[in-house]
Amino acid sequence: MYYSSMPDVLNLALEQELPFDTAAWVFKALSDPARLKILAFLAKQEGGKCCGTQEGICACDLEEVTNLSQPTVSHHMKCLVSANLVLAEKRGKWMFYRIDPKGFLFLQTFIKDITSCEIPRLSNRDG
Repeated sequence: MYYSSMPDVLNLALEQELPFDTAAWVFKALSDPARLKILAFLAKQEGGKCCGTQEGICACDLEEVTNLSQPTVSHHMKCLVSANLVLAEKRGKWMFYRIDPKGFLFLQTFIKDITSCEIPRLSNRDG
């Protein structure tokens, strides 16, 4: 079973009008190039080379894709899971990851909502 570390926060955020704290947390997770690379890889893959026939991508595949050490990949995955962008499942001693559709729905909804808001113009103080 896949799990996410903060499902209650995400559900609460989806019910609020514009959940800026939750969005900031998600954007912080997205602010690292290695995490963006991991998300792009997860979005395109159905199975990895290491443990290919199983659902999700094994952590060892992410080490290969990013050229990062296991502890560094683990740190990045913890950030993505806590932002509800990735689901994680431990199978034996291996971790498997896949995209969390709820997290991406939140992100899409937030961006749509914030871009549909009318943003007030700043007054020109010079004139």
